[in-house]
Amino acid sequence: MIRVLLVDDERMVCAHLRTMLTASGLDVVGEAHDGAEAVEAAVRLQPDVMLIDLRMPGVDGLTAIERIATLPAPPRIVALTTFDLDEYVLRALRAGAVGFLVKSTSPEELVDLVRVAAAGNTVLSPVAAQRLIGSTSHRHRQHVRDMCASLTDREREVLESLGSGWSNHQIGRRLHLSEATVKGYVSRLLVKLGCNNRTEAALLAHEAGLGTQR
Repeated sequence: MIRVLLVDDERMVCAHLRTMLTASGLDVVGEAHDGAEAVEAAVRLQPDVMLIDLRMPGVDGLTAIERIATLPAPPRIVALTTFDLDEYVLRALRAGAVGFLVKSTSPEELVDLVRVAAAGNTVLSPVAAQRLIGSTSHRHRQHVRDMCASLTDREREVLESLGSGWSNHQIGRRLHLSEATVKGYVSRLLVKLGCNNRTEAALLAHEAGLGTQR
């Protein structure tokens, strides 16, 4: 059973999320209501997935993500956001979050994407991803397309798979490559594209029009 930790300073939000997740068979192991509590709870409860609000009083979600990502075996961190938090979302992805969801996500999609995150895949809510991409400048999007144009066909296939939220194992099966070979491709892509992690690369794939979240 997937163990989930909820982090939001609004207790009603946590209660709503708990109801949705437990009704679908997920195990909500606890709640935290600020960033400091979130770090402590991550260490104590060792969840598989954390859903964490980015803006909270005291220690905010972004700071908590940065700290949790440095743990020896960190959980899969998914940022919860509203549409006015674009800059925070990008910083959260760079800090180690595996994706982000908007709080208005439907119960069915929320549960599905928590399972996707727990399976080791990237989580980019389609609506939120398009909103975030729409906030970038035309010049930046053209730069992204130019970078992707310099990739080999195989590198573009791997990037497209990242944009679809696929794990290395799934990419290997799709492209008939070993996981070690896929890992090598991903590492080279991160360097070529100037990305800190595969989640950033997945978002860049969306910006380039590659990949679709399942």
